[in-house]
Amino acid sequence: MKSTVWSWSGESDCTQYSFGRMTSSAPPHSYPCSPLPVPCLLLRSRDYDGFVSSLLLPEEARRSSLALRAFNVELAQVKDLVSQKTIGLMRMQFWKSAIEEIYRDEAPKQPVSAELWRAVRKHYLTKRWLLRIITEREKDLDDRTYRNLQELERYSENTQSSLIYLLLECLGVKDVHADHAASHIGKAQGIVTSLRAIPYHSNRRKVYLPMDICMLHGASQEDFIRGSRDQKVRDVVYDIASQAHVHLQHARSFSHNVPAAATRAFLQTVALEDYLQRVRRADFDVFHPSLQNRNPLLPIQLYIRSWKKTY
Repeated sequence: MKSTVWSWSGESDCTQYSFGRMTSSAPPHSYPCSPLPVPCLLLRSRDYDGFVSSLLLPEEARRSSLALRAFNVELAQVKDLVSQKTIGLMRMQFWKSAIEEIYRDEAPKQPVSAELWRAVRKHYLTKRWLLRIITEREKDLDDRTYRNLQELERYSENTQSSLIYLLLECLGVKDVHADHAASHIGKAQGIVTSLRAIPYHSNRRKVYLPMDICMLHGASQEDFIRGSRDQKVRDVVYDIASQAHVHLQHARSFSHNVPAAATRAFLQTVALEDYLQRVRRADFDVFHPSLQNRNPLLPIQLYIRSWKKTY
């Protein structure tokens, strides 16, 4: 068993969500996406952790957070939904044009972009972060693996960290320490996402892990494609997971200087920590059955962390 020295710190329907069920008796104003629930439905099915995290934000930021996360999901799923790169590039160009229209204050008709337009108008969101997410997702359509961990971190910074910078703007936070923490949390998010997606990608005969770490431990792409649980595969997962843990620790090193209002943008650390703890208990076997199920206590853990205003 791998020894580790990680230390853990801890448009019509009136639809309202709670943490695991849906009711339809709420007044239209009670649900942040009641005029247009499509983005929320998308987010709930594709990014449940982000969905619940958004519901725990202050009311003035909640709907905008849902819009931003739905926008991120829309971009992230392009690669899986298209069969040709050209079609994917067309989708990315659609989003680039949508952003330009939004910043010309032209209300879009597409559900997610319409919600995004509302968020930009309300919080004066930085256009650069939105475009950076699109640009990085567009590069990812090349369907190539990362040469090293630094490439994965750079991708994560340009996508996940950019999203968190936008969430901070929704919360009205402008603070250099919060930005530093957001950068590290975004990198941890990207790394953990790459680990969580290994079984999914393996079933599609795809591997998107840093080649340098795989070569270091003698693990081939075929090992992952066939779902190998050999030690060399676990060693690759250990090294990658360790880097995600390091980024979480770095992010928390700024906690004494980060404004309390910013901590709500960092609630995803609960889900990241939960996965890293579970993969450690599974001895870094990403194909272990226990890792294929969602933690039913996660919404409660998110609520507690939100109440404590910590990350």
